[in-house]
Amino acid sequence: MESHADLDNAKALRAFARLLAIVDELREKCPWDQKQTMESLRHLAMEETFELSEAILEGDMEGIKKELGDLLLHIVFYARIASEKHAFTITEVIQALCEKLIHRHPHIYGQEEAKDIKAVKQNWEKLKLKEKENRSVLSGVPNSLPSLIKAMRIQEKARMVGFDWQDKDEVWQKVQEEMQEVRRASPAPTQQEKVQEELGDLLFALVSYARFIAVNPEDALEKANRKFMRRFQYVEQQLAQHGKQITQLLPQELLSYWEQAKKQASS
Repeated sequence: MESHADLDNAKALRAFARLLAIVDELREKCPWDQKQTMESLRHLAMEETFELSEAILEGDMEGIKKELGDLLLHIVFYARIASEKHAFTITEVIQALCEKLIHRHPHIYGQEEAKDIKAVKQNWEKLKLKEKENRSVLSGVPNSLPSLIKAMRIQEKARMVGFDWQDKDEVWQKVQEEMQEVRRASPAPTQQEKVQEELGDLLFALVSYARFIAVNPEDALEKANRKFMRRFQYVEQQLAQHGKQITQLLPQELLSYWEQAKKQASS
């Protein structure tokens, strides 16, 4: 008797086969799909990734389902284009992924042991480094990543080989040191490069501190962005109701409306 998992997997295989058939037909018959290349699809795939990220932050499960489907379409589409160039097929993509997962989890499929998440991550990074024939530990960090995410990934990879702070107090001390460096750097035009460098060091140190207190800095900053936007738009709405223009208000008046927005958000 088949288990629920077996039945679900069988349904997934049928659904995936249907998707492959649809993409093949669209590629052959639809003028838009016929015209697409990997390069033309690249920015669209990036947009879909950000839309998925937004749905996750909002806890929108329907949105997550939709965006995962859009990303899956891109994966299948890229593989179809590659197959036309005789580069690789979707089957090879999946098989390579399966082999990589098995190879990177020797504590499941081999003789290695990993008692906790830290050990799993360390094994993963060691295997990646070995596969890349002793290239840099940091070589797997894409240059095109947003800077905040890139800083976190760089630090995580360095940590996997033992290069990291000992505890969060050490990191917080570094944050304070960098804050002082920023304050000491003159904002004069001739010192702008130095100010930029010191501010970058401060942001990098803050990312380190975020790791040590188990906070994703990208998520934290995005939530701060959204909070500011909600409050600012509340101020705009209040001003509109009173027939006022935001550009005509004194700083003290704006601050009063801002405090109202903060209270409204916390109520």
